[in-house]
Amino acid sequence: MIWRSLSLRDQINFTYRLHSILQAGVPLLEALHLLEQCSPIQWRSFLSHTIQGLKGGNSLATSLSKEGKWFSPICIGLITIGEKTGALEQSLSLIHQQLLAKESLKQKMKQALTYPAITFVAAMMMVVTMLLWVIPGFEDIFHHFHAELPMSTQLLIGLSKNLNEHAVIILSSIFILCTSTLFLWRKSIRFQKWCDQYCFQIPIFGEFIRLSHQITWCQNIAHLLQSGLSLLDSIRICAQSSNHWLSHDLSANLFKQLSLGLDLGLAMRRADPIGRFFDPETIQLLEIGARTGMLNAMLLNRSRSIENLLEHRLAILSQSLEPLFIIFLGLLVAGLLMTLYLPIFSLGRII
Repeated sequence: MIWRSLSLRDQINFTYRLHSILQAGVPLLEALHLLEQCSPIQWRSFLSHTIQGLKGGNSLATSLSKEGKWFSPICIGLITIGEKTGALEQSLSLIHQQLLAKESLKQKMKQALTYPAITFVAAMMMVVTMLLWVIPGFEDIFHHFHAELPMSTQLLIGLSKNLNEHAVIILSSIFILCTSTLFLWRKSIRFQKWCDQYCFQIPIFGEFIRLSHQITWCQNIAHLLQSGLSLLDSIRICAQSSNHWLSHDLSANLFKQLSLGLDLGLAMRRADPIGRFFDPETIQLLEIGARTGMLNAMLLNRSRSIENLLEHRLAILSQSLEPLFIIFLGLLVAGLLMTLYLPIFSLGRII
């Protein structure tokens, strides 16, 4: 079985192009043939299997999900509803909007976190470079003059020695650790759940991760409700399509609570009793939306509100981290230079 996935940008382009062709009145199968003729290379296998599925009598949703994980279950669910109700174009438009919102959120997170990540990596590379190649040269100078070294300089030279002598062991250990972590992530659901559970507890960044997943959850439920699904079915599909175990377990638990006949607010409080995923304001607003029959609008409004909050906090973080990292780099460089050059200033007395 072919098991591939389209990138987020490819999914956006595909839904936009297919929606545009169908809107012009072209039949579905012919529209896919047109797309295949002018499609990028990475689309051809996907389109070929989809066309074969349609020719075999399957629906578009079945053809998209049969041969590979091309789209998430939420997208497949929207396409299924569109085919059953004769509103496939509207479903593709909803999917396109959802994917655009997802891409926009990812880009904002990347923009805010790229500078700190690059600065930190550059600082670590500079330190490792000095430990491997610069400090050994100073060690020869100090040894030649038999200079009495401060404790900080001795510690720095000792660290450089250990790093040079055990570089292979250290690199091998890092490689084994990374490989083992990746293997556990792919094979162990328990390890994935542990990582997903504790990623929300990371200082500063954990709150950003929680908000981003909450935005996605609200948008997914809103789009499914907008397509005509019931709340229970929407939450079930959302649980099946979640790529975060905490969100999956919470949605599954929420589905069970709602199945018992509880109202949405009480069900959300029981599904998330300690507020690991939902904040009290979100629960209150969605409870009001469910009672007034405006849940779909409330979900979209809440997702936009959280997105604005996330953007504001990311902007503050980005503005704050830039001077902090400049100060950090300055102190790091100054500390290394002072540690290395202070003994040299006393060599005049020795000579």
